[in-house]
Amino acid sequence: MDEIEYVWSVLGGDAALTARVARAARPEVLEARLPVRALASACVGACALAAAELAARRAAPGGVPAVRVDDGAVAAAFTSERHLRIGGREPVSFAPLSRLWRTADGWVRTHANYPHHRARLLAALGLARDTEDARAVDAVGSLLAGLPARSVEETVYAAGGAAVALRTPEEWASSEQGRAVAGRPLVERGVLDASPARTFAPVPPSAGALLPAAGLRVLDLTRVIAGPVATRTLALLGADVLRVDPPGLPELPDQHVDTGFGKRSATLDLTSDQAAFEELLGAADVVVTGYRPGSLDRFGLSPRALAARRPGLVVARLSAWGAYGPWAGRRGFDSLVQVGTGIAALEGTADRPGALPAQALDHGTGYLLAAGVLRALTEQSRHGGSRYVEVALARTAAWLSAGPAPDGASGAGRPHGVGGSAGSASADTGGTRGTGGTGGPSTLGTGSGARRVRAAGDAGGPGASPWLRERESPLGRLRYALPPVRFEGGPTDWERAPGPWGADAARWV
Repeated sequence: MDEIEYVWSVLGGDAALTARVARAARPEVLEARLPVRALASACVGACALAAAELAARRAAPGGVPAVRVDDGAVAAAFTSERHLRIGGREPVSFAPLSRLWRTADGWVRTHANYPHHRARLLAALGLARDTEDARAVDAVGSLLAGLPARSVEETVYAAGGAAVALRTPEEWASSEQGRAVAGRPLVERGVLDASPARTFAPVPPSAGALLPAAGLRVLDLTRVIAGPVATRTLALLGADVLRVDPPGLPELPDQHVDTGFGKRSATLDLTSDQAAFEELLGAADVVVTGYRPGSLDRFGLSPRALAARRPGLVVARLSAWGAYGPWAGRRGFDSLVQVGTGIAALEGTADRPGALPAQALDHGTGYLLAAGVLRALTEQSRHGGSRYVEVALARTAAWLSAGPAPDGASGAGRPHGVGGSAGSASADTGGTRGTGGTGGPSTLGTGSGARRVRAAGDAGGPGASPWLRERESPLGRLRYALPPVRFEGGPTDWERAPGPWGADAARWV
């Protein structure tokens, strides 16, 4: 069983359909010790196949269209934030306090890109929130150097911040949360009620492209990267995606641009505008949430509560650590999950932790979530039922780092794990290995001995790649990575460029 066959089986798809997928392997991209390229291509390929399957269900009488996955397109998309230009300007990357810190007994990673997380980190360490960045870096570094890593983790989390101590794969696997994550499917799916089968109106080609999600309304309650990547993909496929954020919690501007293609963006206060939300919900087909498990339950946004008010709904949920185990309620981001699950230790050196060549847990999980939604819609058209789909960054991390296949096989006989045996450089499994890198606009990681992250655009300069495009937008001229989800007759770019955060009305078109 190769990796796309594994993902497709987890999604409940017909195994015969994987024959419709062809892959253009490019072993020079997304190099890492762990087989990141295999994971990335499998996630994108399964998502494209789910889109093609739904297209065939609605508008392609000739059968499921052929799918092509190009590792170059996948690599460009998985590093899209590095290719993005807004009016010629490079995007802002990690904030100064989002980094690895040496502690008295190891390492800890903090995430402070958002102002409220920065303020909570400083407060947890007894520093003023208005401390200037350079002084804050020095002060935090001095403080953490004398503290145990796991003490820092607990102190910062207790203050509402985000920090994770470095763990080895063995330490993570033996932890209560690690065991809870390992025992769950890569994609969790289920039926919530006995709603009638969904009836789709036929979808004729629009502007020459099959749009399998045309006519569907997606309520996007996600933030950061993974959730927005999922809904950006559904927008590519024709869905009317309305992202809704709390008015007092704006998204990071450049991050919003990168993941905002195809969508509209509105603000809504669920504590005071519940009636407006219920109106949106009453006409939605899909709700996607990306907040900490349980944090939205007080608004009646659990899958069962949503389906009770809107029978026939598909509810998709994303979390960092999973909706189970002692860390279920913890905040998390790709960089923190890499550190906590042992990936940073595997990708580093004896002297310093490392990182994957892309935020692959975010992007890969986003495509898994979109694929789960598309498969749920197809299954609804056959069997009915409100449905839920759940994914977690930590579960994707477990799949990536599960270890070599038995007897050097590419995946047969194991419940999860990507790629072949250690040291493999197979163009088919994505097993090329590399060394740790240092963070920056062209590299990613934290190990000694920086490596160049090769993705689309590297060979012939920033504009040379066929996977990048430029267009005008309300925010200026954009250069961006094209979507990697491709199938015969399907769309190749988003119809709508991103606009300003929160500028649209909180209503369906």
